[in-house]
Amino acid sequence: MMLRGPTVRCPNLPRAVYVALCHCLVGLVGLAAAASAFAQSPNSPGLVAEQPASGRFVATERGFMVPYTETIPGTNVAFEMVPVPGGEFLLGSPASEASRSNDESPQVRVRIAPFWIGRCEVTWAEYQAYMAMYGVFKKLQRLAATPVGAAERAAAGDAWQLIDKHAWNGQLADDWGVDAVTTATPLYDASFTYGVGDKPNQPAVTMTQFAARQYTKWLSGITGRDFRLPSEAEWEYAARAGTTTAYSFGDDATKLPEYAWFDENADYETHPVGTKKPNPWGLSDVHGNVAEWTLDEYQAGGYDSLGKGVALGKGPVAADEAIRWPTKLYPRVIRGGSWLDLAPGCRSAARQKSEEDEWKLSDPNLPLSPWWFTEEPATGVGMRIIRPFEPLTVEEKRRVWEPDVEGVRADVRDRLKEGRGALSVADPTLPAAAEAAEKIDAAR
Repeated sequence: MMLRGPTVRCPNLPRAVYVALCHCLVGLVGLAAAASAFAQSPNSPGLVAEQPASGRFVATERGFMVPYTETIPGTNVAFEMVPVPGGEFLLGSPASEASRSNDESPQVRVRIAPFWIGRCEVTWAEYQAYMAMYGVFKKLQRLAATPVGAAERAAAGDAWQLIDKHAWNGQLADDWGVDAVTTATPLYDASFTYGVGDKPNQPAVTMTQFAARQYTKWLSGITGRDFRLPSEAEWEYAARAGTTTAYSFGDDATKLPEYAWFDENADYETHPVGTKKPNPWGLSDVHGNVAEWTLDEYQAGGYDSLGKGVALGKGPVAADEAIRWPTKLYPRVIRGGSWLDLAPGCRSAARQKSEEDEWKLSDPNLPLSPWWFTEEPATGVGMRIIRPFEPLTVEEKRRVWEPDVEGVRADVRDRLKEGRGALSVADPTLPAAAEAAEKIDAAR
């Protein structure tokens, strides 16, 4: 597969044409020229043609993956992405590791493709930019449904075209599901979710895995780059950063306070991301602060089914083949431990599982919200995102972004029909549509 072509935030050239051009370059003048073409684009973040003189980088046949800063379009909110090299590692913990659980075995060798990953966990500043879309989507829908005269439409120029493009018409046609995202409804009890910290640089918490997946779809749409949650194997590979010890810094748990916010030092709250020592690949808070969603369904048997495949001589398992794609709403795998956990729960191999019903006991909604949890330990659950080196296929996008069980699909549809949800097309022109709607609404 090819690396996703560079995407210009305000492109003069259509993205599809640009990607096709890059594919032609590979066929005509070889990989080196393609890498050069990528590097020459000022909006191809994370890939350069020349080896950097200093700092972290990952060499590939198409150039050098480097750290970069991504700014969420339409905002001044930015986050850092760092490159992770491809390679192989042993998923899980050895029998000799102290405080391990049986669900961390048997160890299985997994082959990982390169990717970029968030240096830190997703913060409230980032997630609230997505939460704000609820009001934006509602405004777009309201404006599009309001009669407007020809003179007013002409005076606004392209603004109304943008609004019409992004305003949901109230119908749940199949074509809306392809590029559209739903956005989280407002919090029922903000005091619960924000009770452990709501500063812009603190990690966002209590979102469901579905909400986290929709966040990555929205971010992918408006940036033109593919983001998703990591698989369980990808998460552990990045957290270990080449180590084989209980923690990314070794086996000595007494050193954990230098690297993590956890039960011993968190003082019953989350803390600004990136304030503890990073792991060897530069990732902060892989131990503690908040535990992080992965794509996988949790299976109490650990990696037994994967281990049998390796034992039969099939060799390392590819990361995409190691994913346990969920077939039911819960439990799903959460990694890294949080401010609620003791030291053993913050180990690189430690696994936690979601408890959908128990985490929504106080939810007054019927059916229960597909977006938010209302009980501990959800105040210790957040996310970290990755950007694969290779673009997502259509099937992969469906799997990593969309509802994967009928119950969630039905809950989202019901909320949209009842007016308790909001939907719009997420593409690079969405920020401009939001700005246009704001100006027209203010002028009325």
